[in-house]
Amino acid sequence: MSTLSVTRITHSCHLLEIGGLTFLTDPWFTVRPGYYQGEPIALSIAELPRLDGVLISHEHYDHCDLDAFATYRDLDVPLVVPQTVVETALAHGFTDVRPLFPWEQTEIDGVTITAAPGKHGVDEITFVLRAGGAAIYFGGDTLLIPELREIPDRLGPITIALLPTNGLRIVPAGNMQVVMDAEEAAELTAVLKPQLALPHHYAFTKGWLGDRLITHGDKNPERFRIAAARLAPDTVVRIVEPGTRVEL
Repeated sequence: MSTLSVTRITHSCHLLEIGGLTFLTDPWFTVRPGYYQGEPIALSIAELPRLDGVLISHEHYDHCDLDAFATYRDLDVPLVVPQTVVETALAHGFTDVRPLFPWEQTEIDGVTITAAPGKHGVDEITFVLRAGGAAIYFGGDTLLIPELREIPDRLGPITIALLPTNGLRIVPAGNMQVVMDAEEAAELTAVLKPQLALPHHYAFTKGWLGDRLITHGDKNPERFRIAAARLAPDTVVRIVEPGTRVEL
């Protein structure tokens, strides 16, 4: 049986191993004023293994750092993206750019990648990767929306779920929520019923002042573990530091 694993790099940037292939999610390898991971970046672009594909959930810099990722050694690597990222990806020299709308799919060497819905203030998709009986759900930084509850019926059982948990809110926009929070992530875990769930997208910071005037988010992933223990007790929750590899 092929290895099924997740290696956290930072934020919602991970290496996923499934079906004998390796995928990168939401590349973010640099910082800008007001955009800080709040945790280490475990691998540089030069240290990445050979990638079989890259999944990008939406166009925000902290999920789509193509200025940096364009230095990756193989610009022919397939990029699976929402339509809004296509032009930028092509402009950065990537040659195999595959736009998906929700519930559309593509295949890379036996791994089926299906776009699931997402909602974040810009066009966003989330992803289910499936090979054989194993499946990984990658939740980007979406809100919890009703359409996500359709995933098990449409796409089958999920083995590993990667879920945002910081409930990020935009202070100047009336404290508008743009990312699911720990309780909502636990609700989705109860729907997906994965064997393993890993929280991500919780350490992000805009700096001391930005976290007070621009955004507010919950930086404590333990709240997700506690909520998931109540709502999805059959799922194992692991909180892992960047650089940690978790294998099933």
